[in-house]
Amino acid sequence: MGFRCGIVGLPNVGKSTLFNALPFCTIEPNVGNVGVPDPRLDELARIAGSQKIIPTQLGFVDIAGLVRGASKGEGLGNQFLGNIREVDAIVHVLRCFENDDIQHVDNKVDPVSDADTVETELMLSDLESLEKRVPAAIKKSAQGDKESKIIASVLGQALELLREGYVCNVEEESAANGNAFSARVFEKAKAEGANAVIVSAAIESELVGMDPEERTVFLEEMGLHETGLARVIRSGYDLLHLITFFTVGPKEARAWTVHQGAKAPEAAGEIHSDMQRGFIRAETIAYDDFVSLGGETAARDAGKLRQEGKEYVVKDGDVLHFKFNV
Repeated sequence: MGFRCGIVGLPNVGKSTLFNALPFCTIEPNVGNVGVPDPRLDELARIAGSQKIIPTQLGFVDIAGLVRGASKGEGLGNQFLGNIREVDAIVHVLRCFENDDIQHVDNKVDPVSDADTVETELMLSDLESLEKRVPAAIKKSAQGDKESKIIASVLGQALELLREGYVCNVEEESAANGNAFSARVFEKAKAEGANAVIVSAAIESELVGMDPEERTVFLEEMGLHETGLARVIRSGYDLLHLITFFTVGPKEARAWTVHQGAKAPEAAGEIHSDMQRGFIRAETIAYDDFVSLGGETAARDAGKLRQEGKEYVVKDGDVLHFKFNV
């Protein structure tokens, strides 16, 4: 489905350091897909004896050019505007550390002020986009286009903001519990109903070159049970209101992504369009039942395998097997 989160931030906040530390498969220099960490997938693969494990993917875009006036073309403004319109959500990196060797664009560390600056540019870029779309929609609506009437009404009344979450980039010593700067960001996020996570880009860049065992020891020494990037990835996933379903067999265990509220045929279409077109039913086992009973056969014998039709709303963690005919 190709969901993408844009990583934005003012200069010298650690945005690119964070992006370069992501364990991604590069598509373009500033675009990468990362596997969404999900321990449930490993457990399903273990039970089913799957030869291969394939996590679901989420795209991240390192968006350059964000400075005051970017919405009006300042700096790399045009590039910024083009990239920002291609993402589904924004992960906003904020500087929450002091360092005299790294100059702040405003010569002070104030993550909440930085957030306000960035949000102003995003709002202005959205406004510019709406200003271009509204007249065209109104013109079409006047000609009797029903869809354009709806669009004109919606666009004319409200400014639609992209969903946004915050990443507090802190110094290494504050990676586990944050600091006074990140506390202010968390307060802002709570007031807005947004997500916020704590990350030390410096730590994440160190982790890149370590083998798994060395990485685990290092994280424990820092008082961390997982990487900050894992939290960032999951935060992006939550930000987009996505859920995961699984397909499991001896060849592979695989995670797939759909929007919350997706029905079974739409989920089938994530695997192949033929499955959606010729959908008959979905054999469904809840994750907890699959694990507690020890697999598909035991779940079937216990009456926990359900036959669901076209109106079934997929739940996070469902293990699905689709029946279709084309």
